[in-house]
Amino acid sequence: RFSGTFVGNAESTSPPAAATSPPAVAAATLPAVPTIPVVPTIVGVPNTVAESVLNPNEVKPPASGTRKARVLYDYEAADSTELALLADEMITVYSLPGMDPDWLIGERGNQKGKVPVTYLELLS
Repeated sequence: RFSGTFVGNAESTSPPAAATSPPAVAAATLPAVPTIPVVPTIVGVPNTVAESVLNPNEVKPPASGTRKARVLYDYEAADSTELALLADEMITVYSLPGMDPDWLIGERGNQKGKVPVTYLELLS
């Protein structure tokens, strides 16, 4: 059973310690929240040069800059713009202006498509 006496100062004018807000200086030192830039787009119009040339079937190889490459690992194409690869086959590869540096255009006979650089050993 509790007695009817409350121990403490019921008339305190200061708020409890947990309810105090941090000083303004601490808020100024917090890292800024990163923002994602918004780029307006028009449907059907590519945003970059890279997007406008990434359909490998419509691209012609450069006059110079083609190389032979040996495929190190099997690679299954994710879509129609990529070229499926088999380990140890030889293909011709080249880069296009504005293209992601982790990818090259690969050609095998009349087949053409993007291939990941990490799956290749560049020879010439």
